[in-house]
Amino acid sequence: MYQQVLDPVSHSLGLSAIFAALPLVVLFVLLGVLRVTAWISALIALVVALVVATVVYPMPIGQAALAATLGAAFGFFPILWIVINAIWIYNMTVDTGHFDVLRRSFSRVSDDQRIQAIIIAFCFGALMEALGGFGTPVAITSVMLIALGFKPLRAATLALVANTAPVAFGALAVPITTLSTVTGLPVHDLGAMVGRQTPILAVVVPLVLVGIVDGRRGLRQTWVPAVVCGVAFGVAQYATSNFISVPLTDIVASLFSAAAVVVLLRVWQPAASSMVMPTVTPVAGGSVDTPDSGFQSRVAHPDSRREELRAYAPYLIIIVIFVVAQIHPILHALDTVTRSFTWPGMHILSTSGKPSTVAVFKFNWLTAAGSLMFISGLVTAPVLGISVGRALRAYGRTLRQLVWAIITVMAVLALAYVMNASGQTATLGNSMAGAGAAFAVLSPILGWLGVAVTGSDTSSNSLFGALQVAAGTKAGLSTTLMAAANSSGGVLGKMISPQNLAIAAGAVGLTGKEGDIFRRVFGWSLAFLAGMCLLVYLQSTPVLSWMIP
Repeated sequence: MYQQVLDPVSHSLGLSAIFAALPLVVLFVLLGVLRVTAWISALIALVVALVVATVVYPMPIGQAALAATLGAAFGFFPILWIVINAIWIYNMTVDTGHFDVLRRSFSRVSDDQRIQAIIIAFCFGALMEALGGFGTPVAITSVMLIALGFKPLRAATLALVANTAPVAFGALAVPITTLSTVTGLPVHDLGAMVGRQTPILAVVVPLVLVGIVDGRRGLRQTWVPAVVCGVAFGVAQYATSNFISVPLTDIVASLFSAAAVVVLLRVWQPAASSMVMPTVTPVAGGSVDTPDSGFQSRVAHPDSRREELRAYAPYLIIIVIFVVAQIHPILHALDTVTRSFTWPGMHILSTSGKPSTVAVFKFNWLTAAGSLMFISGLVTAPVLGISVGRALRAYGRTLRQLVWAIITVMAVLALAYVMNASGQTATLGNSMAGAGAAFAVLSPILGWLGVAVTGSDTSSNSLFGALQVAAGTKAGLSTTLMAAANSSGGVLGKMISPQNLAIAAGAVGLTGKEGDIFRRVFGWSLAFLAGMCLLVYLQSTPVLSWMIP
């Protein structure tokens, strides 16, 4: 039995926090500064976390090793289980040529890559986040952008930066409901508060995406649809979370923003630009093949309605299956086979002496987003006319394509679980919580840190939600505001999480180049975080306190 300790170094929380931060410092320095391959960086950081847990903290070696195995298992299921099946579906559409049909279809909406980045990375990504979360939008939208002719590094960057504003309400608002569970605050109040923070972020993100694609010229020529998209998404996200339904927030916002852009394009088009869809044919692995010499003629003489429907079918199937699976009677039936159990051999008490939930593994093998994605793939195969043998070969190719991403994600989650189980993460959180009234500025940073470590806003809320409330109460700050800030700040850590970097790199065929992607997105993560910190601080003062429900 191991009981977590917050201040193992001379009973000083500050000194202990320095040691607790070492695994993260090592990870990000190796990844972003020294450009070490992600899976090697993750394994080295894991070793550092194990050393800190067993030498600095009084955690038995056996318990630390078991925590690492639990984290690795969680990394594979449910997280990698989603990504593998999402990329499998994509690879089947590439094999049959239907992704090329989809690409030509998009060209008739707009062949401008700046517009496509808004619609695919932001709007469609938000819909995937709403339905699946846990890496689903990054995996799917990055390969869609590749198929539309984007360079791999840019596609990965766009997918990661876009996966921000929708994250707090992802997977039908699981992060919010989890936050409510650990804090005891009403779901509606938390959803309403987050819905008064992330919509402001949503207004900015489409503009950033346009800037990433085409710089200042893109902003001059395409700011109108970017603003329309961001405002439409923000208004819908605010209205739905505050007045309609917290779980449906991102579904409504993504569809409303996409519709707004499509309607705008019927009456307005950006100035002519060189940022039009190139004539390339996508291949599995996120690269491009030889030029499609018949592409322009196929745009002029479109594919048949039947072929277009089959090209869109995989994504329609995904949406239908995810929505149907959330209908309460069906969800209840699927959940009857879910099993939760304490990881064998792990015996951990929290600092208060109560059994820690860190050691609990939930095997929801039918309701998991990855399982629903796998079912979608099984339905997609016959719709696309793929035989069983061909589908199996595509699955094998997908596993080979993602092998290093799989190792990376499992190592990162092993690192996160060792830090959580030993108390390293709690040490970092508690050290920040002692800042008094200034905690209003640090609150989003704590959520950002939690997501950077775990790759999940849900996990970050589980780790720090109660701590945010306790710190807010102690400092005389709104507990609803502090809890919501953990989730809203957390969404900005997702793009730099090694887990999501590995997913993006594996999807676009840049495995081993995670450091390059990290450097592309790190600045945006910090800039957005600074803005969120300022917003939360102002909401904690009379200037914007009227925004708190």
